[in-house]
Amino acid sequence: MDRVILHIDMNAFFASVEQQSDPSLQGKPVAVVGSGHRTVITTASYEARSFGVKTGMAIWEGKRACPELIIVVGDNKKYTAASRRIIAMMRQYTPLVEVFSIDEAFLDVTHSHALFGPPEIIACQLKARIRQELGLTCSVGIAPNKLLAKLASDMQKPDGLTVIAPDRIQTVLESVTIGDLCGIGKKLERQLNLLGIKRCGQLGRFPEEILSRKFGIIGPRLKQMGQGIDDSPVVATEGDEQVKSIGHSMTLGKDIETRQEILRYLLQLSEMVGRRARRYGVTGRTVSIYIRFADFFTNIQKQTTLGSYINQSGAIYRAAVRLLDSMEVSQPVRLLGVCLSNLEYQEQQPSLFAEERRQEQLARAMDAVNDRFGDFKVTFGSMLDTEEKGSHVISPAWRPEGIRSMGLAASQSCTIRTPACCSRHETL
Repeated sequence: MDRVILHIDMNAFFASVEQQSDPSLQGKPVAVVGSGHRTVITTASYEARSFGVKTGMAIWEGKRACPELIIVVGDNKKYTAASRRIIAMMRQYTPLVEVFSIDEAFLDVTHSHALFGPPEIIACQLKARIRQELGLTCSVGIAPNKLLAKLASDMQKPDGLTVIAPDRIQTVLESVTIGDLCGIGKKLERQLNLLGIKRCGQLGRFPEEILSRKFGIIGPRLKQMGQGIDDSPVVATEGDEQVKSIGHSMTLGKDIETRQEILRYLLQLSEMVGRRARRYGVTGRTVSIYIRFADFFTNIQKQTTLGSYINQSGAIYRAAVRLLDSMEVSQPVRLLGVCLSNLEYQEQQPSLFAEERRQEQLARAMDAVNDRFGDFKVTFGSMLDTEEKGSHVISPAWRPEGIRSMGLAASQSCTIRTPACCSRHETL
């Protein structure tokens, strides 16, 4: 039996949630930004996009493109709450729901049609429920695998429904540019273009040995992508593979230059990383720090692997300080990041040493207070004169639970139908 995979992608998610929570914003050009005064646009409403406002633009660029642009500071609690409700709806149709990011997910409905009908009906029901209960729209792609389902969901936006049938895969791929495939970024697309590969069909026919010689171990995978082949399963969120790192970064409200200022933010970031690691019983051996300088384009990253596994904020901070002291900080700092990797999931045993036990007890007490009353209600004294906490944007690795919870042209032969559930429905 051919698999049936749905990819659901919320339309302008952050901006749409803001428009629903504030009716005065509906029908107007809205841009959602982070909390810092130097943040960038994270999402723009479709009204703003019609003026050329795009994700990643500076606020002044967005205002230049659309003088009437309304700037809204993002509220991550709203977005995670809405996302959880949407995911709960999805799980009523299949237990195989893989949350790909806060605003998109894959569903394996191969065996759901006996209960709920054909996949198009399932998609329409989900779209209708999301619209009715949350006032939001989404685009849905239906295909035999995840690669093609995601490709399909991008073909009709907003509020679209596109089906790529198994017998139409090759026809569709002849019309699709390689940059439309998930996993082929701008740099890789340029390299493939230099080989004369512009369409997916061309990629699928290209000699595998040349791709392997040029791109190494990903060469065979690239050829498979060009043929629309993807055997990766839909992995339910609860069974998702263990993450390989825990990191936090922040864009600072102003450039900082002195070592003392940098250390304050490194301590804050180390506490954020350590707190998440402790919450989920994770320790790590590798600490890395990332610095982006004021010119925005220059950045450096360095890591160190320790002799033992750690998750105490102080230990993470001390390793980060040693890394900082081994770097040449040649200009003011714009962004800082701290990461703990090389992780191990294990039950924490009390230390044999009294001082280490005291530090563990202190960390648990601080975590308990901050979990109950909010971040940094109890903190290190050296952080008290830090004026602001930077600009935080929800992680793309967000998941509804677990450690990550803490930022086409149509083929000429296709038929087009428009059911009541969405504005556009395309079957390829």
